Amino acid sequence: MKNFSVLKKTAAVAAASAMLALTGCGKELNISKSEGKVASQSGNTIVFTLHPDQAPITCKNFEELVESGFYDGLTFHRVVDGFMAQGGDPEGTGNGGSEKTIKGEFAANGVANRLSHQRGVVSMAHSKEPDSASSQFFICYNGNYASSLDGNYAAFANVTEGMEVVDDFTKVERSVNSSGETAIPNTPIVMEKVEMIEPDEDGSPRVKITMNDFLK
Repeated sequence: MKNFSVLKKTAAVAAASAMLALTGCGKELNISKSEGKVASQSGNTIVFTLHPDQAPITCKNFEELVESGFYDGLTFHRVVDGFMAQGGDPEGTGNGGSEKTIKGEFAANGVANRLSHQRGVVSMAHSKEPDSASSQFFICYNGNYASSLDGNYAAFANVTEGMEVVDDFTKVERSVNSSGETAIPNTPIVMEKVEMIEPDEDGSPRVKITMNDFLK
């Protein structure tokens, strides 16, 4: 997927369409899962509730990656205050992805998707090509950019437990990336275990992410 470009507080809406241009999506990639992985132990957990009624292709792809163990040991490589936390890249750089890409399920690509990019919503990163998403995803910190993200990115889930853990990502000291953002965690923020758990009371699929002790 790709590194979102620089986010300017003064021209937020105008910059938003450019900042989510991710690199490395849209290619068939076969990357060793040992790259970009770090091992640790912790009890910090996050739960996603998926919405296949809005993004069935995206949810199916995400579930398949989870069930294959693809995300185990991968990191959140990009954390931007007030915007989002991005992870799921086997390279750990923002340039990688899984072995396949999927259709972008959003309005600009001809797909009705009513999920809005509000706080806690999970969405797929992609390149300039609409059908280039694969494994990288991002979690929104607030809804300030919903007007530019809605209809252009495939929101497919929301954080239903552990949003405080996602908030804690911003407490990690970070370095500046190539886009000028203070976004690269100096301490790895690792998804130690990502697994499907029992559906919620409405039958919606759920995913639990066990994180490392990134604040230690």
